[in-house]
Amino acid sequence: MHGYDENKDAYLKRLRRVEGQVRGIERMVEDDSYCIDVLTQISAATRALQGVALALLEDHLRHCVADAISHRGADAEEKLQEATEAIKRLVKS
Repeated sequence: MHGYDENKDAYLKRLRRVEGQVRGIERMVEDDSYCIDVLTQISAATRALQGVALALLEDHLRHCVADAISHRGADAEEKLQEATEAIKRLVKS
């Protein structure tokens, strides 16, 4: 079971919305829309994806990492390291 199982439908809905935003950006470029308008929409899609990523990270911390730590499992350190690396990637983007 993944940490996001309870919110899977909500994540899929958000990702479909982002997909629609990206298709809209593609149409804007095809239609030669004003550069700043295209960049504004790219920024909005990027923020939407970042929102999904942060929510997934929170679910991972609350479920996978917390579970590993509470059970003092051998994979607790691995889960913490994975979360740390994910945070680093998110901060860089």
